[in-house]
Amino acid sequence: MSKAKVKSKAAPRASKASKSTKAKARAKAGGGADWRVETLARMRALILAADPAMIEERKWIKPTKPMGVPVWSHDGIVCTGEVYAKVVKLTFAYGAKLPDPAGLFNSSLEGATRRAIDIPEGAKVNERAFKTLVKAAVALNSSKR
Repeated sequence: MSKAKVKSKAAPRASKASKSTKAKARAKAGGGADWRVETLARMRALILAADPAMIEERKWIKPTKPMGVPVWSHDGIVCTGEVYAKVVKLTFAYGAKLPDPAGLFNSSLEGATRRAIDIPEGAKVNERAFKTLVKAAVALNSSKR
């Protein structure tokens, strides 16, 4: 009898997730249309426009990221895209070696290899400078081959 009571008490708690929690879960899963999903989609379009030969795939699928992490590559990884609560993060595998005259990199600046761009809600990204950065990353990868 006590087992039935425990189950009946647990069920309502599990179904009372807040709307924001559900929206965050949808965003992490790649569903729903909040600003993070829209921002990642916009940046994806810029990446593919900068290099039509870019390969896109999903890697590192795990319970916390059931859709995996989008990875764009051309002769090696160019960048990854991740959705967090307050930012969309684009991490360039060899960003520290890329020229960034527009100052797009604003995260992971202490590392010797990677650099990232954190895009908070409402932020505008210089599209021309971003495409130039993607092209430079592709050129760097190609020069290593």
